[in-house]
Amino acid sequence: MTHPAGPLRVIFMGTPDFSVPALEAIHAAHEVTCVYTQPPRPAGRGKQPRPTPVHARAEALGLPVHHPVSLKGEKAQAEFAALGADVAVVVAYGLILPQAVLDAPRHGCVNIHASLLPRWRGAAPIQRAIMAGDAETGVCIMQMEAGLDTGPVLMRAATPITAEDTSACLHDRLSQMGAKLIVKALARLPDLVPVPQPDAGVTYADKIDKSEARVDWTRPAEEVARHIRGLSPFPGAWCEAPFGRLKLLDARAVAGQGAPGEVLEGLTVACGSAAVELLKVQREGKRAMTTGELLRGTGPLIGTRLS
Repeated sequence: MTHPAGPLRVIFMGTPDFSVPALEAIHAAHEVTCVYTQPPRPAGRGKQPRPTPVHARAEALGLPVHHPVSLKGEKAQAEFAALGADVAVVVAYGLILPQAVLDAPRHGCVNIHASLLPRWRGAAPIQRAIMAGDAETGVCIMQMEAGLDTGPVLMRAATPITAEDTSACLHDRLSQMGAKLIVKALARLPDLVPVPQPDAGVTYADKIDKSEARVDWTRPAEEVARHIRGLSPFPGAWCEAPFGRLKLLDARAVAGQGAPGEVLEGLTVACGSAAVELLKVQREGKRAMTTGELLRGTGPLIGTRLS
């Protein structure tokens, strides 16, 4: 469904895989005049410049792509304004938008943010929600302003966080939810009432630092399991095993008792309280595998310590 006045002229601004479903959904319902994304970055073994997922999809859809290093210059801002957009939709773009850019489209810039604002403003809302043990999360369509994810909310949708959710599966679910919600929002854009975010309940989802990734087995099992699922697949929680570094990609809290880090059975590891069963792991230089596959290669690890 599009707005009765017909399709909107939309500038789409996004970079990673998370943003692609929204681009596809908007392209199907509206006129995407231009796609803005981060510049190609060196990637792979040959370190050749690789276009972003949004760049690649936009080209496949036949859409013009801009990838400026910055939007702070007058020339870049004039080019943006000259597109004559009704609205810009921003999804994990990765560049700060100056006020001149925020003001250029007729209806300003709206953002798809992967949390229930004002909880988890910032860079890593999906990982932080899982790691904190939140019961639910969701997506918000937010009218953008100069602050970090501080703008009023136009629409929101929630989803439970289950004990099976890793960042990877929650990422995919929220990406699809955001795509559906932005199409609904654009269809009703002039009539939506922006709801200011409350001052109470503001939290910040700091970017994940690799120094956070090492597992602390002295913590309670529930926290360790959430830590592992929240950092899966990237950067991946890890520990030292008798055979070297082991990346931990999925886990659940179970009953068990022992010294923190002690392997009790299979790959069930004692924590500060209770234990975690490791379900999916990855040795350095190897593919991800189940616990059973790992143990067939290493033999039993009962009684050894992971650190």
